[in-house]
Amino acid sequence: MTLRIIQVGMGGWGRNWTKNIVSQNKDVELVACVDAVHEILSLAQQELSSLSAAHYFPSLTEALAAVEADAVLITASLQGHVPVALEALETGKHVLMEKPFAPTIAEAQCVIDSASQHGRILMISQNYRYYPAMRAVQELLRAGTLGPIGTVNLDFRRYDNTAPRETHRHYQLWQPLLVDMSIHHFDLMRMLLDQEPVRITCQTWNPPWSNFVEAAAGSATITFDGGTVLNYRGSWVSMAPQTNWAGEWNIECAGGEITATSRGDKPEYAALRPRGKRLHALKLPEVPLQDRNGTLAAFVQAVRTGEEPETSGRRNLKTLALMLAAVEADVSGQPVTITPDAVVHSEK
Repeated sequence: MTLRIIQVGMGGWGRNWTKNIVSQNKDVELVACVDAVHEILSLAQQELSSLSAAHYFPSLTEALAAVEADAVLITASLQGHVPVALEALETGKHVLMEKPFAPTIAEAQCVIDSASQHGRILMISQNYRYYPAMRAVQELLRAGTLGPIGTVNLDFRRYDNTAPRETHRHYQLWQPLLVDMSIHHFDLMRMLLDQEPVRITCQTWNPPWSNFVEAAAGSATITFDGGTVLNYRGSWVSMAPQTNWAGEWNIECAGGEITATSRGDKPEYAALRPRGKRLHALKLPEVPLQDRNGTLAAFVQAVRTGEEPETSGRRNLKTLALMLAAVEADVSGQPVTITPDAVVHSEK
């Protein structure tokens, strides 16, 4: 059965989804595009040739009334995530949405509850999971080959600082490092370590040369419930050599270390160095559908089988909680704890 999808949010990233992901998947059919901004909707209509003009709508309500659909793909900005998801779920549609899926834990839980109440799949696109190196490290750590994990160091560096300051949307984002970027890394931490975060300290700042309105660089120390401590450093305006998008990982275990990186211009790799021995590369597994292609394929599979996907809204709640805890720790200047039920508390 082909999954009929309405896509909401047709800005630059949304159109990228349509052209490079949705249109390439034979198991889905795009039946409508939605955006509340007339100019953006018109631009999408000009760029995308798969739909007639009659299938572009200014609201999800109008699209739902005009076309038959099974699911809604939400690629809108953060403030639109919750209302659009709730409307989709309440009309019986499955939902796949971009991260972060809500601005607060309470709103996220509301969406999760709605999905449960209506018996629909709610999945968050955590696309960095769908890469061979990350899967290789995940399997190695699960097998316990090097024993328990002690310390992890993760570095992310880019220089996204060359566009005109006044016109570049990215420079205006709320917490551009922690919310727009680090959430990818926070999700990978949970996936690779198979542990949940319990405490974080965090500080962000804006170097003098930054074009960003809010802090574009930061660091954090995160403690996980299995005892692992992770040191994180990230920057959108780094002068040092840039990393791949997934960052550069160094994982110290009782029996040696693991290094890895993925998603970017530099070659993807995962390597193992037992204590006292040489570093050697791991054989990477086959991941035929990578990045958002993997996300969409997993969503289709979940809808078809009814099985909860690994990045369902419920399972992704702790990733969102870690992101919000990082923001709270940065703003308050105090350590923040995360409870098992994803409640964030500042240690004031």
